Amino acid sequence: MPQQDAVRGLIAGAIGTAAMTLTQRLEMAISGRAPSTVPGQVGAHLIPGANPRTHVARLNGPVHWAHGISMGALRGALDGMGLRGPAASAAHFALLWSGDAALYRALGIADVPWRWGGDELATDVLHKGIYAAVTGAVYDALA
Repeated sequence: MPQQDAVRGLIAGAIGTAAMTLTQRLEMAISGRAPSTVPGQVGAHLIPGANPRTHVARLNGPVHWAHGISMGALRGALDGMGLRGPAASAAHFALLWSGDAALYRALGIADVPWRWGGDELATDVLHKGIYAAVTGAVYDALA
């Protein structure tokens, strides 16, 4: 992947993460849903020396942002493979969402998605869809 694709992806991923974070906060204000602790749980399981019982809250924000920004590079990789525009954004969403769901399951953080509640599944798909759409639009604008 050319370096400029990766850099554009990281920038787009940061803006996509900001958009997703904003919509999550708006949705939580409307729905009354508590913030997710999944990013912190992932970090506590994957970062050497972190404790899943005590480090979740401290890791939640940093892992959320690091994951979103770094996954922007995946959008750049798709461009490097010749996939662009809405098709790239759809593929980016599919890879991101399925990869996250598989990771959560592998770490024991969540069950398989078809066993999630409807509200939980819809919320996750909505916010990751917003992330992928905004990241893709920003990436394409930068290209």
